[in-house]
Amino acid sequence: MENNQKLTGDKRRVTILQWLKEARKPITGGELAEKTAVSRQVIVQDISLLKAKNEPIMATSQGYLYVPENPEETGHKRVIACTHRPDQTREELYLLVDHGVTVKDVRIEHPVYGDLTASIMVSSRHEVNQFLDKIQTTNAAYLSELTDGTHLHTLEADTEEKLDAACAALEKANILIHT
Repeated sequence: MENNQKLTGDKRRVTILQWLKEARKPITGGELAEKTAVSRQVIVQDISLLKAKNEPIMATSQGYLYVPENPEETGHKRVIACTHRPDQTREELYLLVDHGVTVKDVRIEHPVYGDLTASIMVSSRHEVNQFLDKIQTTNAAYLSELTDGTHLHTLEADTEEKLDAACAALEKANILIHT
């Protein structure tokens, strides 16, 4: 919206959904709030309402993404188990993205809550740095700290060979857990 006019809730959500579908990169809540002349909290609520209507919107450290399931998807996915200290997170993520792999999420098994999954969606060193900077500036803990470093990642790449090479690099760094 050029003139930052307020939209009604329904119209705003339709507009946000359209922007997300057209975007080639994540859009932050702050950007959406500014474009729609509402608070970031209103955007968070709008996104929650859109997700409740089964819209495939993912919140990442870089912003919101529209990620529809593609039945014709040709990407290869793999879930791997890893363990390392928090100060090795950058090394782990760099090893993965340097091999052309996208790290979709991190998952742990919590003794009370069960499986906890958080979206990461990083595929370059720049995105890794943004993700880690956000953790540091918000003073957030890594999920893996709840499990003494043990966690899972869902990986995606356009070839199995890239996944194999990334896993070999993690194994060499003593990060990969053999399953």
